[in-house]
Amino acid sequence: MGAALVAGFVVLLVSAVSGLPTLSDAGGDNDSLLRLVQVRDLVAGQSWFDLHQYRMGLAGGFEMHWSRLVDVPVAAIVVVGALTGSTAAGETAALVLWPLLLFTVAVFLILRCARAVGGDEAMLPALVLGAAALHFGGLFAPGAIDHHNVQIVLSLGMIAALLGADERGGAAAGACAALMVAVGMETMPYLVAAGVFLGAGAILGGESERRSAIGFGLAFAAVCAAAFVGTVSPGAWGAVRCDALSIAHLAIAALSGAGLAAAAAFTGGRVRRAAALLALAAVVAAVVVVFFPQCLGSPYAGLDPDLEAYWMSMISEAQPLWTLIRDQPGKAVNHYVTPMLALAVVALDLARRGMRRGPMLIGLLLLTAVLVSIWQVRGAMFSVPFAAIPLAAWVGSWRRRASHTGKATDALRMAAAWLISLNVAWTMAAVLVSLVPPFSGEAAASAEKARKCRAGKDYDMLAALPPGGVLSVANLGAPILRYTPHRVLAGLYHRNVEANLVTLSAFTGTADGAEALVREQGLAYVVLCPGDDETAGLAEKAPTGFIASLLRDDLPPWLEPVAPGDEPPLRIYRVLPRPAR
Repeated sequence: MGAALVAGFVVLLVSAVSGLPTLSDAGGDNDSLLRLVQVRDLVAGQSWFDLHQYRMGLAGGFEMHWSRLVDVPVAAIVVVGALTGSTAAGETAALVLWPLLLFTVAVFLILRCARAVGGDEAMLPALVLGAAALHFGGLFAPGAIDHHNVQIVLSLGMIAALLGADERGGAAAGACAALMVAVGMETMPYLVAAGVFLGAGAILGGESERRSAIGFGLAFAAVCAAAFVGTVSPGAWGAVRCDALSIAHLAIAALSGAGLAAAAAFTGGRVRRAAALLALAAVVAAVVVVFFPQCLGSPYAGLDPDLEAYWMSMISEAQPLWTLIRDQPGKAVNHYVTPMLALAVVALDLARRGMRRGPMLIGLLLLTAVLVSIWQVRGAMFSVPFAAIPLAAWVGSWRRRASHTGKATDALRMAAAWLISLNVAWTMAAVLVSLVPPFSGEAAASAEKARKCRAGKDYDMLAALPPGGVLSVANLGAPILRYTPHRVLAGLYHRNVEANLVTLSAFTGTADGAEALVREQGLAYVVLCPGDDETAGLAEKAPTGFIASLLRDDLPPWLEPVAPGDEPPLRIYRVLPRPAR
């Protein structure tokens, strides 16, 4: 743990020396911004079971799909920090300490996993590669309080616990898996992969593998039940929600967890255990198809086609690999090279040294994460940290060999292994390529856009205005809630469908149509960010629409600029009263 603490101190020092820039500029991390808003609501007295975001959406707001499990530690730090007399100080403490704590635990878990599969020689590479992968990924930076870093830590905890191959380790892994899924359904593929691994171990392995599966199944079912009772309102226990923990997930967790434990407990031989597990898989599949068929589709399958086309394209983590290669090849390099390299390392290791539990487990989870990342880039949040484990073992083997032989060629190979295993090295290479024509102009344009309307100070003028409703593009919804007292219609959240649709219609339609919406919803302001990608995209789609006319400074008579003649990052327009008749 000492090495992980040192790594945490170093990244905190680096961030502090640079002025903790991610606290004042979230860099487009809308989820962390809205998470703080949700925590503020909880601390201010909103019910534990009430996940409505009342300041976003149509009148009355909408219910978020996030788990209170992530709110708890953040809110606790805020409350303790506020004892100094300043709630802002408490929030700052939470924004710094919570990601730092998660980072330290994640590094510790990577170190444990690397030692289990690569020995002591893998420890130093694991520290460097793991800390770099986590730090430069940005998910553990100060201000990053979204749920993804929590899920990464829990997934690493699941892997570390499963490497032990005993009942206690299986139970710890099952608890991590249950919490991981309770926090967010996007981790379901990793749960399934772990279940397949444990099922195969229960069939083909010995007593320790069977006991590991028993512990996992029982703990998974029990912790899922506890999370359900503790975070889902009793009035909603019968409601099926596919994007958040609900009765559907509880039923499947109880059935699959208890079933895995029962099947693994059979002592009549491998054939009986295999038959029991196949029967369990068939029953679970039948339950899902018969009782919860709505949960079989894509999470965004029910979205309106207009939102799918113009709004989902703004969610970077939902893009597939081919879109990333086309639009942001540098990011593609950053997200995919080291996981692919790690998969090759695992495959070669298994081919040369035989099928062993540790490499097989890590390889399966890594392969799952890579496949998910090909479909949606969000999978890279898991594949890059997972990749650090086998790559650390690989570099460790070259360290051992170079130390043993003393040959210069082995030392050079070790250095090469270090270099190509370091994810940030590939990132730097991609940055250098982006500076070379024909990429340089595109990179400069992207950087210019990225600097606009993401910093807290960009919203100071808006925050100083009397509270009211705001019409803005969805990409500005979370920042407006975070930095101002206003409410907004649109936000990048799939449950806010109706408000996002009417906002899209208002901006791409006529000024008269936009006015009708503004009057109907009682909005006080229209806010525009010329440098925002969504704004530019909507203006390009509807060159004669309302948003395009605003970009041309062609104002309708019912709007007036709040700061005429000035050019702040945000353009703010006040809605004028209807003229008297």
